Amino acid sequence: MLWLDLTRKCQLECAHCYNASGPTGGHGQMTRDNWLRTIDQAAGTGTRHVQLIGGEPTLHPDAPVIAEHALGRGLNVEVYSNLVHISPAWWTLLQRPGMSAATSYYGSDPARHNLMTGRPASHRHTRANIIRALGLGVPLRVSIITPDGEGVEETRAELETLGVRRIGVDHVRPYGRGAHEQEPDCSGLCGACGDNRAAVAPDGTVSPCVFSTWLDTGNVLQQPLADILTGPGMTQARTEITAGKKGDDEDDGHIFVPCSPDDDGCSPGVPPSKCPPRN
Repeated sequence: MLWLDLTRKCQLECAHCYNASGPTGGHGQMTRDNWLRTIDQAAGTGTRHVQLIGGEPTLHPDAPVIAEHALGRGLNVEVYSNLVHISPAWWTLLQRPGMSAATSYYGSDPARHNLMTGRPASHRHTRANIIRALGLGVPLRVSIITPDGEGVEETRAELETLGVRRIGVDHVRPYGRGAHEQEPDCSGLCGACGDNRAAVAPDGTVSPCVFSTWLDTGNVLQQPLADILTGPGMTQARTEITAGKKGDDEDDGHIFVPCSPDDDGCSPGVPPSKCPPRN
């Protein structure tokens, strides 16, 4: 699985955002051709699934072309969107075979959700587009993210009532704005980063996952993706991650456990996902 971390531009300024994206963010140094070449190289490594993420990936002008190119190479494409605004063209694209969507939901209480996103109307827009996605038959995964563990069951009940079947729960990870200016380390990772998965940032930097961007393992603007994934940088990063998680009982729910690709609990793309076939 490969995260294509397209942009740092987003309509929101979420308090927990792992890469501090927002309205003033940019699209980085990766051009459309760079992204298409990276997808070609990913397909050559046996990658089966890519996730377009950011920032808000639908704000990247080349994101539809990137998604269609990945579909053309036989990859499944998940778009991790805040679902604040989805254009008609994106709705059409999301209904194509091989496409799916994912979003974060911060509570059934609008005030709680909006406090996390920093935008007063975000709960209303995201909820409405969850309903629309389900109505259009778009495969949808929703991750409940909470800073304190409160309101999870009420939020899950609301999502289930709306018709959402793939629901995950995660806590705020200590990266980006969620780090509160603390230096990043491996303690907040799930432990599976870099294990048959990696992330490519807007500047071409490859890291074990979207949360571990300080573990720079190479850059696709300078060398082939396959060389980076099997190179010493990724090996060293995996060693650091494994050492940082050793003896960590707190994240037992996030440890890699093989599962069926049709498992109802499969939630590819974001911790606490444990599914290798679609992660």
